[in-house]
Amino acid sequence: MKSNLRNEIKSYIVRQGMTMQEVVDLLHDEHGWSDSVSNLSNKLQRESLRYTEAVQLADALGYEIVWQRKKR
Repeated sequence: MKSNLRNEIKSYIVRQGMTMQEVVDLLHDEHGWSDSVSNLSNKLQRESLRYTEAVQLADALGYEIVWQRKKR
């Protein structure tokens, strides 16, 4: 499961035509994140990304996280 989540987020980065370094630089400038690619990579690997960080990451990639009720 871990690699699936990590790969999914990395695929969003690639779809935006960005590199991990570009995303990290943007997050550093806009939200004060660490400017280390390995820090982000480790968070994705360990699945230790906080919800606020996920929202900021999605925003940096031009996405928003939407809560939608499941259809039953």
